[in-house]
Amino acid sequence: MTQAAVPVEERLFSLVLALLATETGLTKNEILSTVQGYRQRFKSGGDNANLERQFERDKDDIRDLGVPLETLDSPGDPGNNQTLRYRIPKGAYELPSDVAFSPEETALLNLAAMVWREGSLSGESRRALLKLRSLGVTADEPVLGYAPRIRLRDATFDPLDAAIRKSLRVRFQYLKPGEERATDRDVIPLALVQYQGRWHLSAEELDGDRKVFLLRRIVGPVTTGKAVPMPEGDHAAEALAGLEEVWERNVAELDVVPGSDAATRLANRDGAEVTGNRVVLHFVDLNILADELSGFGPEVLVLSPPALRDVVVGRLQEVEAAHG
Repeated sequence: MTQAAVPVEERLFSLVLALLATETGLTKNEILSTVQGYRQRFKSGGDNANLERQFERDKDDIRDLGVPLETLDSPGDPGNNQTLRYRIPKGAYELPSDVAFSPEETALLNLAAMVWREGSLSGESRRALLKLRSLGVTADEPVLGYAPRIRLRDATFDPLDAAIRKSLRVRFQYLKPGEERATDRDVIPLALVQYQGRWHLSAEELDGDRKVFLLRRIVGPVTTGKAVPMPEGDHAAEALAGLEEVWERNVAELDVVPGSDAATRLANRDGAEVTGNRVVLHFVDLNILADELSGFGPEVLVLSPPALRDVVVGRLQEVEAAHG
């Protein structure tokens, strides 16, 4: 009997929980053999290259979501990549010390926590934590108190996921940036992938062209059509490789105010190159980056590309017009 695939967000959440549960960190082998979402595909003594690549992508994803994942040398074997240990320091993942709640707010949070503790962690994840403890990994405090910061799935995720599993065509309305009306799309859904914290759909259009759609730009419901033959290939890997190529190709050069919030945040982005006031970034979606940069206001000046500069200026002019 084929085992049901573990949803990506549950795998990421289970990884976060496991790394929070240890002070000394976990090796890659311990993670792959015990954590929900990996252990189902782990081959003891076999080839786990694909699983290791998945773990590398997952590390990038949770770091992009703001989770402070650390890499530590093994005390007895420094410099050996095979014995590196991974952890999430609890102090860096907790609320800031200056955040306080009123008694009423605390009561509501306690009620929410009770519900969370009952339903947040699946039985598979609980068994994985027990297996970690059998390896000598112990948690100083219950990890169930940590709600995930992993981005929730978009509303269209479940119907698209079901259509992929059943090999069904789908139709939806897609609103591209700068357009006033959404356009109707009729596609064969091939794979759902998460890249840099955002969900994307890889799909084949009627003319055979492959496209990648950002789920957040799908408006309205997803409707399913008839069953169709699914094209062969590793569609998820192909979509991720395509997104990676776009990320490598798109480069933005910025002038950033030193010591500002923008300087701190942008310098910590994956692949950022900082030289004095200049920050060079790679990006996939110009409009998403423009949204982020315009939020920094005068702390950032876009030097290139001109298209990005124009969109950021447009965003700021809209804010000025809205607020007089």
